[in-house]
Amino acid sequence: MYEYARTDMPISFPGLFGEWSINPDPVAIPIGNGIRWYGIIICAGLILAVLFCCRQSKKYGITEDNVYDMMIWQIPLCIIGARLYYVLFNLDFFRRTDGSLNLGKMIAIWDGGLAIYGAVIVAFFVLMAFCKRKKISFGAFADLGVMGLLIGQAVGRWGNFVNREVFGGETALPWRMKVWVTESQSIEVHPTFLYESLWNLAGLLLIVFVISKLRTFDGENACFYFIWYGLGRAWIEGVRTDTLKLFGWELFGQPILVSQLLSILLAVAALAVWIVNKRKHPRGQEGLYVNRQAATAVEEEAVPAAPVDGEEE
Repeated sequence: MYEYARTDMPISFPGLFGEWSINPDPVAIPIGNGIRWYGIIICAGLILAVLFCCRQSKKYGITEDNVYDMMIWQIPLCIIGARLYYVLFNLDFFRRTDGSLNLGKMIAIWDGGLAIYGAVIVAFFVLMAFCKRKKISFGAFADLGVMGLLIGQAVGRWGNFVNREVFGGETALPWRMKVWVTESQSIEVHPTFLYESLWNLAGLLLIVFVISKLRTFDGENACFYFIWYGLGRAWIEGVRTDTLKLFGWELFGQPILVSQLLSILLAVAALAVWIVNKRKHPRGQEGLYVNRQAATAVEEEAVPAAPVDGEEE
């Protein structure tokens, strides 16, 4: 089973577009180690995510300044988290012949190797610390942030397309993707990068047009995100050929896939949190952070200003 394809050979979708193909160079600008399309696409997704969250922020009682301040911390720390996650569950790749770890190779992020779940985990804890410091509702900010995550993930997966990676096993489905593993051998596979991109887009639309309008507690969007993304990712991980294994451990004779296991656990945990909070807040949106803020502002405006010395009351 092939995990990677040649990056200098064309990509096509023979079941949809016949012989038409595209052959993008993964390196956009050949300077130094190269400025790659993967990085450019990731940055584009990040920018779109931040702009979208800024537009939506008032609906959650969060200011645009809060969003920008948060991103100053999130961006570098999430990159580190994504790399650590990838390295931790792929240690054999970073070992020398004598068994020692190659630190230089481990930090060579420009050679590829980021895992979105590492970024999500770090983002969760950084957001907790940020909200505690700023005295902002964690649940409300998380509800806003998961929409940005879905945008970033939906766009970012197209970087995998340019790199000819994150594809699944061989298939004859009409939307199969054809990639080359040698100069003379091609395979037709599941375009799992596309599956995840579309799944994330669908999740975003559901949150914007359905879930967010029915929220009765802060954190409801976030619960939906972990349920929705967890279920989709659990299935997609089972189709992909380059999934990270859990230290070679097996269950029922099959390797345990790290992200698949984590997806299931997060989805179950999020469902439990959603059920508990939905029972506490079955209806009404008075308890939402943004509405509590609005009510406090109205009360403050209703309090008459203290008279200035010398003025008659």
